[in-house]
Amino acid sequence: MFNSRLSRFKRHLGQLSLILGLSITSHQAIAQSSVMPPAPEIGAKGYMLLDLTTGQTLAEFNSRERLDPASLTKLMTAYMAFAALESKQIRMDQQVPISPYAWKAEGSRMFVEPNKPVTVEELLYGVIVQSGNDASRAIAELLAGDENNFATLMNQQAKRLGLTDTNFKNSTGLPDPQHYTTARDLGILAKRIILDFPEYYKKMYSTKEYTYNGIRQPNRNRLLWIDPSVDGMKTGHTESAGYCLVSSANRKLPNGVDRRLLSVVLGTSSDQARTQESLKLMNYGFQMFETVKLYSANQAISASDVYKGQSKEVKLGVTRDLLINVPRGMAKQLKATVEKKNTLIAPIPAGTELGHLKLTLNGETIGKVPLLALATVEEAGIFGRLVDSAKLWFEE
Repeated sequence: MFNSRLSRFKRHLGQLSLILGLSITSHQAIAQSSVMPPAPEIGAKGYMLLDLTTGQTLAEFNSRERLDPASLTKLMTAYMAFAALESKQIRMDQQVPISPYAWKAEGSRMFVEPNKPVTVEELLYGVIVQSGNDASRAIAELLAGDENNFATLMNQQAKRLGLTDTNFKNSTGLPDPQHYTTARDLGILAKRIILDFPEYYKKMYSTKEYTYNGIRQPNRNRLLWIDPSVDGMKTGHTESAGYCLVSSANRKLPNGVDRRLLSVVLGTSSDQARTQESLKLMNYGFQMFETVKLYSANQAISASDVYKGQSKEVKLGVTRDLLINVPRGMAKQLKATVEKKNTLIAPIPAGTELGHLKLTLNGETIGKVPLLALATVEEAGIFGRLVDSAKLWFEE
């Protein structure tokens, strides 16, 4: 019975985890199942809903099952190109020759032509907006000489990003038995594009259509037309993968916070279904939760006494705004309790973990957030250290 409750809860909500280090154990998650709003039924092989503003996972199902990503593979192809642009390995206006191998790519294409150079910028729009397999191969050849070498680089990058259940065999997403990923890994990858390359994300992933070689093609992400807060990200489809969509939306809350959600939906039955299920998941995240700001970055939440230091105390806080999502209407039931280490002895570098905030909702513990030293406390001189050594001896 316990295992079935755990499985059901994880399907509806997933584990709550804050980017600042909030951790939740399974028994604590079970305790919250009575207060967390159940996720809607999503017709997909696997899905995940992330809040990039707080770092929380709001819902997930089969998020670690290895699935065929189809053209969602091109998220990594684009990431590799963005990284090369940032390192000045390539330039946006650089002319790229088109090989017969790239030109003959099957499936979706941007219709590049052999012996007719195309710029890196044009190829990226071809990858992102038109989902061109020919454009993806051209980028692979530009960055690694051939697609096999590029797949090796993709997998190396995947490991660096923490994609633990992903293996790429090509730059396009064309089916291969050894080409797979998960909803969780795609969520990490999409998040990294948004956070690592915001200027490229903002410029390219919201583009609704792109014309190359006299051929205008619309972005296959229908949410760009349906929801004005959606500004990305990528579709995918093959017979084996089904219809897939990674999407992201950013909405400004009444308290002034920009809240960004990221949805990964894999293996739906149709183009319409991937759109509807993604929108359903997004609306669940925005409507059923509210974002509470507990503390500001570098705000002194508490203080602790320090022995043998040039300062007699150190202020404790968090280095980023502490935001958390709670079920709508339950913000007043969210409590934060300070728990600190007892005896602190200098030197203490800024950023040292010196305690934590215990967060409770409706009386149940939902996690802990590290409390950090907001400033460095240097060691006192020899006289100060001797005085405090005596104090410590008497207190013992």
